[in-house]
Amino acid sequence: MNRHTYRHVLGHFATGVVIVTAATAPGPVGLSINSFTAVSLEPPLVGFFPAVTSRSWPSIEQVGAFCVNVLAVDQEALARRFAGAVADRFAGVGWRPSPVSGAPVLDGVIAWIDCMLESVHPAGDHVFVTGRVSASGLGADNDPLVFAHGRYRRLAPPTG
Repeated sequence: MNRHTYRHVLGHFATGVVIVTAATAPGPVGLSINSFTAVSLEPPLVGFFPAVTSRSWPSIEQVGAFCVNVLAVDQEALARRFAGAVADRFAGVGWRPSPVSGAPVLDGVIAWIDCMLESVHPAGDHVFVTGRVSASGLGADNDPLVFAHGRYRRLAPPTG
């Protein structure tokens, strides 16, 4: 299959946008992810797919715990910051430690999910990471940030 065609077709599937964070000894780390999913209710598991070339993922994996931050529609700049090659992604970013892992819960997110690393499986040019949910909560009352057709978007207002 042609890579360009494959990517173009998959771009028609809208996804939410999250930032996965962890507390490491040198300081917090995090990366933007748009391949996040609920995996299981019993036990409570979530999953995501970081690229094997990610510079942040190895630090998160080494900690063995992470927090998934579900971004609000007004957090596009934050999504871009954590997706780019920024030296200190947390500079000027407000956050508090999650209750179990201590990973950053970012200010303004609409939800957060604190997890312990459950498994990591090779998946082509990515790895499939599952985390066991240890705590979760709601944040800002806002719409989620959405990614589709190669760009960030907002949900359409309800009709009727």
